[in-house]
Amino acid sequence: MPNSDDRTGARPHVVLLPSAGMGHLVPFGRLAVALSSGHGCDVSVATVLPTVSSAESRHLDGLFAAFPAIRRLDFNLAPFDESEFPGADPFFLRFEAMRRSAPLLSPLLAGASASALITDIALSSVVVPVAKERRIPCYILFTASAAMLSFCAYFPTYLDANAGGGEGISDVDIPGVYRIPKSSIPQALHNPKHLFTQQFVANGRGLVDADGVLVNTFDALELEAVAALREGTVATGFPPVFAVGPLRPATFPAEERAKDPAGYMEWLDAQPARSVVYVSFGSRKAISTDQLRELAAGLEASGHRFLWVVKSTVVDKDDAAELVDLLGDGFLERVRGRGLVTKTWVEQEEILMHGSVGLFVSHSGWNSVTEAAFNGVPVLAWPRFGDQRVNAGVVARSGLGAWVERWSWEGEDGVVSGEEVSEKIKAVMAAEAVAKKAAEVRDAAAAATAEGGTSYRSLAEFVGRCQGA
Repeated sequence: MPNSDDRTGARPHVVLLPSAGMGHLVPFGRLAVALSSGHGCDVSVATVLPTVSSAESRHLDGLFAAFPAIRRLDFNLAPFDESEFPGADPFFLRFEAMRRSAPLLSPLLAGASASALITDIALSSVVVPVAKERRIPCYILFTASAAMLSFCAYFPTYLDANAGGGEGISDVDIPGVYRIPKSSIPQALHNPKHLFTQQFVANGRGLVDADGVLVNTFDALELEAVAALREGTVATGFPPVFAVGPLRPATFPAEERAKDPAGYMEWLDAQPARSVVYVSFGSRKAISTDQLRELAAGLEASGHRFLWVVKSTVVDKDDAAELVDLLGDGFLERVRGRGLVTKTWVEQEEILMHGSVGLFVSHSGWNSVTEAAFNGVPVLAWPRFGDQRVNAGVVARSGLGAWVERWSWEGEDGVVSGEEVSEKIKAVMAAEAVAKKAAEVRDAAAAATAEGGTSYRSLAEFVGRCQGA
């Protein structure tokens, strides 16, 4: 029998299983709050401890403290010998450890009496079969763009038609969507033996077995991709697609939020409207010292105020470098007052909501893109890794901002000069048309998430399916 409450109108119990990394964890937390607070669901979040990064640990602690109605389920992983994959990204290793532990989910789900399970795309091909065995509907939360979802869904078909990619990956024409150029395809996928490639292809093939896919986007932002996925143009037999974004930031009470030793919010309060360039390249990848110094030179030469979050290691726990060593002698003194530079974790949602911020220089991680869209902050996209060039394409197509496609990313030779960075920042900051279009994207995001909007209705439809499970 299904592990759901058959009483008509009963609150469905939705269990969420995120994978590793803030880019995956944050939207799961936001979805948990939306389901619990706005759509009448009982919600549990399955957590794996210890987390890979300190940021994840703080976020989970804040979520459960601020929203006690959201229950915590401890998911204990099976032993995993990481030496099997020497030199692998620590987050990919956690994905693999969770994937191999998927059979251990069965008793956890049984004890929770789940009406539905929502898991991460990184785990989907191994978790969906476990849920089906327990006769629990299983949905995927896709934490990147609908464009990237369409690529993920179509990529196995592309491989099958091109001898498994053995002769190299080229441009990928996604039916009903558009062409993803070779240069925008995640770096790891060019190596068929890469751990991430094996996971990605297995998950792409397994998508058709899910009961549905929730994606953190909204119809007006990615009309082509959302429509093609819903109509089955991308992949035959594709399950229902629920565009439920942008998932709204979950506001933690002040005592539950990360402290602000850098004083960045107070600093922003003292700046004029739309005068600050906010610079952050996310939580997953470091930037080389050479590129950091060119970026520093560009920010200094731009003449604009800036708030810069510097990251020099993949895992935050390993970051012990001093700012002066990373950015060069004299930089911090020269920009004192006009620029604020920090290595501490910041509450990005608060920064992007602040009226002094006029531009976001971003790696184009999808959480960052949706947060910028929600707040109408123009984006200067500088992708570094993974799906970020696909996301940058969405930024440019939607009018949310600009993308300099020739700028290098991880694994490519070359460093973008400070002069180029400076000139592009000055150009986008001066472009009223960009600011106007970003404001239109913000209004469309607000309409989508308001009661009766496209994303609100999509999430309500998902909840209705859980009630009828």
